[in-house]
Amino acid sequence: MEQLFQYSKSRINSVNTGFKRYLWNKIDWNSRLIAITGARGVGKTTLLLQYIKENLAKNPDEVIYVSLDDLYFSKTTIVDFTDEFVKRGGKYLFLDEVHKYLNWSQEIKNIYDYFNQLKIVITGSSALDIFKGKADLSRRAVMYKMHGLSFREFIALKYKYLFPVLDLDQIVSSPSIYITEILTKIKPIKLFEEYLRTGYYPFFLEDEQNFHIRLKQTVNHVLDNDLPSVEKIDFASVHNLRKLLSILTEIVPYKPNILKLSKQVGVSRETLIKYLYLLSRADLLMLLQTDTLGISKLNKPEKIYLNNPNLAYAITDTHVNKGTLRETFFYNQLNEGNHLLYSSKGDFLINNRYVFEVGGKNKTRQQIQDIHNAYIAADNIEYAQGNKIPLWLFGFLY
Repeated sequence: MEQLFQYSKSRINSVNTGFKRYLWNKIDWNSRLIAITGARGVGKTTLLLQYIKENLAKNPDEVIYVSLDDLYFSKTTIVDFTDEFVKRGGKYLFLDEVHKYLNWSQEIKNIYDYFNQLKIVITGSSALDIFKGKADLSRRAVMYKMHGLSFREFIALKYKYLFPVLDLDQIVSSPSIYITEILTKIKPIKLFEEYLRTGYYPFFLEDEQNFHIRLKQTVNHVLDNDLPSVEKIDFASVHNLRKLLSILTEIVPYKPNILKLSKQVGVSRETLIKYLYLLSRADLLMLLQTDTLGISKLNKPEKIYLNNPNLAYAITDTHVNKGTLRETFFYNQLNEGNHLLYSSKGDFLINNRYVFEVGGKNKTRQQIQDIHNAYIAADNIEYAQGNKIPLWLFGFLY
């Protein structure tokens, strides 16, 4: 355990606390059990280390950060480790990559029940499901989902310009007020193009030139390691998931023909739909539903998107379509804190209130002209005009 303490202190001391993700202020850190899920590479580990450094570093023996893919846990259970930690005066336990530990849900339930003075924070794959398995943690854990960088966060991280978070009602009702302030500091269209290519995952700062290579490696790690550890799927299923993702990358956004797609992949209709939802839970795809169908593994989605624009540049072998990037960006940014549905008129129905059509600067209102509360999210414009709002402004929602 002494070596784990040394590793923990080293990681905590070396973390940079200058930039913090949007989730920092949303988490109730006083909760006894906190679970943070999210895609690989969005900054979950950094968030934990930053919190420890800023709030718990004065009593270093009371806190420890460990990753459950450490070889130490191949021989020692979480329960035994925690028992020794508490006996040494431990009060704050941060467990990273819990999905890498076979019996994580049952043992975390046990330490929650056994050590009632201990505060526990766990992180895991976005595909992690605390409602499944031997132990239902849903009544014990406060759950948070971390998305990748918003356009606003990208600007703050790379260019150090800090702008307030806007809500959708503010953007819809008074976009010009916020646009004017933003334009005094930055040229958003140029930065927006950068964001679409490389701005969603914070690790772009480490090596921007090779970002897409690293992102492709991250996708492969999710398919080869993270998903099998969560769903216990076999090699053949991983192969089919990779094949499905490869097919979809070339054709999204896509209104799926499930029968045709299942034949291309070589699986049944039911398995194909299961795969789609699995890739969605892993934050590799986004699935757009209609209100009548709802979210169900028995129903096919109305449209399929890659999770974010960076993925299009990283894993497609063909030219990336601008229209695809626009819709993907809009869906991705509004997917945090809003409810999106498929709309037969326009592209998206938001919160059962607003209809949005996404397009270029010359996009007209033809498809939404008779709809109340209908708007155009238009690319490559700086200012709002009537019901046409700059697409980039929707990157300020978190």
